[in-house]
Amino acid sequence: MHGVRVELLLKQWESIGIAGGMIELPENPTNADYETLMVQKITQLKHAGFQCAAFGDIFLEDLRQYRERLLQAVNISAVFPIWQKNSQRLADELIDGGFKAIVVCINADLMDKSFVGRVFDRDFVNNLPQGIDPCGENGEFHTFCFDAPFFKHPVEFSVGETVLKEYRNSKTRSQFWFCDLLPL
Repeated sequence: MHGVRVELLLKQWESIGIAGGMIELPENPTNADYETLMVQKITQLKHAGFQCAAFGDIFLEDLRQYRERLLQAVNISAVFPIWQKNSQRLADELIDGGFKAIVVCINADLMDKSFVGRVFDRDFVNNLPQGIDPCGENGEFHTFCFDAPFFKHPVEFSVGETVLKEYRNSKTRSQFWFCDLLPL
């Protein structure tokens, strides 16, 4: 959903110093596809010694319950370290704490193109349209963290092309602006 290149994810993992694992989804996966692949990967991780999975969800109860249900099937605990934090305070903590991220995807039905490709900073948060969560918790936008206090070094990239993509299913049509990040 974020549209971030695999090379950048690998660079991010290397900078953080953790082993990464990826789930490759088909281009238009169904929920059943997603769940099958997710449970397969989680099962592999469990056999490798993992006991829990952490998520950055803040207040979407239905999403939390969905994640917990999937993990229960393979006896893995779900951890939600920022659950129910105030979004504005959390955004301020991230910015003040030295986390650096770029906005890579926005919901075009809620925000205009000018928001994609911007750094997630106080200026970005202060200019959000009314009703947009400061952390994008309702899917308004997604980010890629390229530097943080615990990174060995920033992930270097340049901003590439911005494209509009449309997604349809039987009930809805959604549009998203994506900003391509090019590894350096």
